[in-house]
Amino acid sequence: MSNRIETLEFQAETRQLLQLMVHSIYSNKDIFLRELISNASDALDKLRLESLIDKELQADTSDLHVTIEADKEQRTLTVRDNGIGMSREDVVALIGTIAKSGTAELLQKMKESKDAAASQELIGQFGVGFYSTFMVADRVTLLTRRAGQEEGTRWESTGEGTYVVETVDDVPQGTSVTLYLKPEDTEDQLFDYAAEWKIKEIVKRYSDFIAWPIRMTTERTDEAGATTYDVQTLNSMKALWARPRSEVEPAEYNEFYKHVSHDWSDPLETIHMKAEGTFEYEALLFIPNHAPFDLFMREGKRGVQLYVKRVFIMDDCEALMPNYLRFVKGVVDAHDLSLNISREILQQDRQIQAVRRRLVKKVLGTVKEMLADQPERYRTFWNEFGRAVKEGLVEDRDNQELILDIVSVDSTHDADQPSTLRQYVERMKDGQKDIYYMTGESRGMIENSPHMEAFRAKGYEVLILTDPVDEVWVEQVGAFDGKPLQSIAKGQIDLDSEDEKADTEPEREQAKKDFAELLSWLTGKLSAEVKEVRLSSRLTTSPACLVGDAQDMTPTLEKLYRAMGQEVPHVKRILEINPTHPLVTGMRKAQEQGTDEEVLSETAELLYAMALLAEGGELKDPSRFTRLLADRLARTL
Repeated sequence: MSNRIETLEFQAETRQLLQLMVHSIYSNKDIFLRELISNASDALDKLRLESLIDKELQADTSDLHVTIEADKEQRTLTVRDNGIGMSREDVVALIGTIAKSGTAELLQKMKESKDAAASQELIGQFGVGFYSTFMVADRVTLLTRRAGQEEGTRWESTGEGTYVVETVDDVPQGTSVTLYLKPEDTEDQLFDYAAEWKIKEIVKRYSDFIAWPIRMTTERTDEAGATTYDVQTLNSMKALWARPRSEVEPAEYNEFYKHVSHDWSDPLETIHMKAEGTFEYEALLFIPNHAPFDLFMREGKRGVQLYVKRVFIMDDCEALMPNYLRFVKGVVDAHDLSLNISREILQQDRQIQAVRRRLVKKVLGTVKEMLADQPERYRTFWNEFGRAVKEGLVEDRDNQELILDIVSVDSTHDADQPSTLRQYVERMKDGQKDIYYMTGESRGMIENSPHMEAFRAKGYEVLILTDPVDEVWVEQVGAFDGKPLQSIAKGQIDLDSEDEKADTEPEREQAKKDFAELLSWLTGKLSAEVKEVRLSSRLTTSPACLVGDAQDMTPTLEKLYRAMGQEVPHVKRILEINPTHPLVTGMRKAQEQGTDEEVLSETAELLYAMALLAEGGELKDPSRFTRLLADRLARTL
């Protein structure tokens, strides 16, 4: 590169984030060292893997480690590794910008958050740990050389908006980060991060499980005043997932979770398992306490870390965890895989597929146990991840029944407490054969829908489904525990008992005769919009509603497919009218009396439009509707 020294500006969002971090007060600044050590550990993992795959790589892997150096007089702290290192391009791409989706949302949340602990959690979710160094340092210098390359790169910034990148020679393999610590007497009341005791305390608390040695030269003074220097390894280096669960403290699990997830809060649930037999592996999985911002972003990372015989293979191994469980974090250490296995091979590997099946059943089984034994923890889980889990009802037919057992949805039974499908079935009325539900954009819209009238009047519970994925899974699942899932906005609905039907049968037959001519006329008049007009048994107070045939696609599902770029034919629906409503009986009398055809036609058009609006639909010509309605209202004055 011709220009060996450049002064560059941070990406705008990076600059905003730096300012927020530097000028906010956080309850635990110790985290910065954990993040630097975690980055160093990742670099060592990557070098080890690359050296195993690329035998031509010119890199020294004989003593991979992390070194911490502190200078109390100069007030500097350096974290150095001899791992994979970075090229100049890597430095600009990874350090100069935040290459993460959803940064704008992060900034907005941080600005809204008044709580320091909450702000820490937000930062952790985006893995921007390197920038946390500016909470404790006035200036940060990074020196790095990628393994196999000759030239190194020096990066430096005060976090004020610009950074300097310089190409340099004679740089050792790996990366070192030097922090020029803030004075001890600042308003922040910082601990002395150059003090040996403080460094040891942080490493023991947060990084004891790191697989590589973390070394520091310690100073000792004997009784005679003589000073000696010893190189100490500060961490135990024990792979947490390889230890028996009985030997691991909860705090150790929590810190390991933070290491693999870059989250600053403890996990909601820990799953530690070991499989023996034809294919051996250990797994340490975590269900987070809250959903990441990128849970529903296409670019969001998913999958767990894959190791083979303690050798790191890859982050975000999608082959081990289905998309609907993308929030699960952790490690799987397989014993019998090839070290140079690729992502493509993983997708087809029979052993990996077997591991995936076991992991999925274990995660879903753990949630089911949570539902039975720890309902509050389950509610936290479902509030955060339920929408993603329901995707599995469409994607994972093999585990559909297990997923159905842990699904919770809103219900008319309780406005504040969601209900499981099992709880709904236990509350079903005597003689009730179907599980009733309705999909829509919001609870309020569904509760106020004309379709709910008969169900409310007769005390039938209805499930309220408002997530977009609900439109898909209820159609594909079809039934639960042998009970069909029945949309109250589809097909013929008749909630009367056999005795009630017998009592009202004469009235029904008479109504069919009385309204036959009007129904025929309305079907012809509205043929461009509906395929049939019929009398309704589901309405009690509204004049009309729109319903679909049992196998019809819903309007919302039509919109979803079109939003995804799929062309689907428009499905005409059925207009049901209430034979006891004054508007409907008035239309019948007007028709019998020979009222002007234009007046009846406009009334029919208004009747259809009101039914469409009542379910949240969109009118093709809103201005015409308002004009007709205004004219009709004016005639009544």
